[in-house]
Amino acid sequence: MFHYDFMQHAFLAGTFVAIMCGIIGVYVIARGLPFIAHTFSHIGFSGAAFAMYMGMDPLDGMLLFTVTAALVIGRLGVKLFRKDIVISVVLSIFLGLGLLFLSLSSKQSTAVTALLFGTILGISALDVVKIAFLSLVVLGVLVLGYKMLTFDSFDPVGAQAAGLPVHVISIGFLLLLSVATAEAVQIVGALLVFTLMTIPAAIAQHLTQSVARMILISSLMALAGVWAGLILGFYTNAPVSFFITVVEGSLYFITLGWNVWHERRLASKQAAVLPN
Repeated sequence: MFHYDFMQHAFLAGTFVAIMCGIIGVYVIARGLPFIAHTFSHIGFSGAAFAMYMGMDPLDGMLLFTVTAALVIGRLGVKLFRKDIVISVVLSIFLGLGLLFLSLSSKQSTAVTALLFGTILGISALDVVKIAFLSLVVLGVLVLGYKMLTFDSFDPVGAQAAGLPVHVISIGFLLLLSVATAEAVQIVGALLVFTLMTIPAAIAQHLTQSVARMILISSLMALAGVWAGLILGFYTNAPVSFFITVVEGSLYFITLGWNVWHERRLASKQAAVLPN
């Protein structure tokens, strides 16, 4: 399997993206931004389609559109874009724009499939370098701002009372999220970006209350899904993004079931020791 260059590229790119999404996903869940990430994926789809129409690298187009969107959302306020109707309108507009740009481009059917469902097995060595660089930038910023971001994400009232620049932190995080989403789209596609951005972090929340352990578990779960998806996709010739989604979803329901069983067990023990 690793004798093939495309599999080496896929594993390298997938590893970087999985770790990055696993870490940033913890804060996406904590800050209540999963649908903002989904919105970014559709905006990135339009950006990639625009880049194809203009003869540019799709990743550059995704970054251009998602980063611009992050700045606009940060300026107008995240609360506005949490409303269901606003999200629906934005998703519809940018999905339509993406289809328009693709219809004007010479690359249509294969491009639509790649953008909507990911093209991890088609990633080149240059793409790996770009993804690795952007992932390291995102991870570096997250490390530098770990204390402030964690404080603001898990205790926003306390962070504001402590005088932290919460508005700057919010815009900065949206910019990181926009870059992370643009990268994740290449792995799982615009329609399945939720897979890496939210499911591993949701799994981690069922297993621990420690932020550091959440980050570790979320990263491992994302890696497990990507690696398993690549291996299964290679041997079955089925879409890699399908297997990534199935693995992550299965892990989520397993941990959810374990968490429910554990809570009921604790409740029954507490009821047993209480006096009648």
